[in-house]
Amino acid sequence: MIPDDFTYAAPTNLPQVWDLLRQHEGDAKILAGGQSHIPLMKLRLASPAYLIDLRNVPGLTTLAERDGSLIIGAMVTETTLERSPLVRQRYAGIYDASAVVADPIVRNFATVGGNVAHADPANDHPAMLLALRANVTLQGSRGSRTMSLDDFMVDTFETALQGDEVLSEIRVPSPPPQSGSAYIKLERKVGDYAIAAVGAAVTLENGVCSRVGIGLTNVGPKAIRATQAETFLTGKQPDDASIRETARLAADAAQPTTDLHGPADYKRAMVQTLTARVLRLAVQRATAGGGQ
Repeated sequence: MIPDDFTYAAPTNLPQVWDLLRQHEGDAKILAGGQSHIPLMKLRLASPAYLIDLRNVPGLTTLAERDGSLIIGAMVTETTLERSPLVRQRYAGIYDASAVVADPIVRNFATVGGNVAHADPANDHPAMLLALRANVTLQGSRGSRTMSLDDFMVDTFETALQGDEVLSEIRVPSPPPQSGSAYIKLERKVGDYAIAAVGAAVTLENGVCSRVGIGLTNVGPKAIRATQAETFLTGKQPDDASIRETARLAADAAQPTTDLHGPADYKRAMVQTLTARVLRLAVQRATAGGGQ
């Protein structure tokens, strides 16, 4: 199939983007990498009258550590993240998530901002970024605002973006010493959406978990933070017993449904297994390198 008719715009600055969003409120869609939305348009599951491409807008491709955070501009591609020594060495969980997004061709075009703003519960980055306590910056004609990713993700394909706002960047707090993160995904075949996936981030102090983050992919209407599991492991040594109980609590936080990928009970069991594995890997990285 082919998309329905639409008008394409390629503004060269954010004020032009805001003007277009205001002029065509309810009929316009932002295009970042387009790897999620264009397939929906081809199937006519989405039919925006106006498509606003961000590729010519400057200032959205920053990838750098600054002011205590990793700044990821909305138009940074998955390939850029994969190839970044900074990301691989300091934010291994983000690297893990990028490496399992679709396939190399898609990753050349897909953007992190698009991945997050699309709010598909099956997308890989939101859960990992939840675990890392990421914030997002939204810019509109009335100014900019920053909020936690927890507050930004509202429901399936629904975020806190309002009116003419654009997600401009993602901020991930720089890891303290002895921190580690990881992301593990269960998929039917390479490149598929996750049957289930888990992202984890831990910081150790004297062998005890001083900070824990756990995010779940595709087992609910949006990426889920396993809050009770995080709280349980905080202040404890990450031994086998505590990791097993944390994994059980993470599975309790999952809200899977039965579909073609398997029954809900199977997915919940996979969350428990993946959480144990990803926590062990995150702890191993924290112990080995002092970075993420």
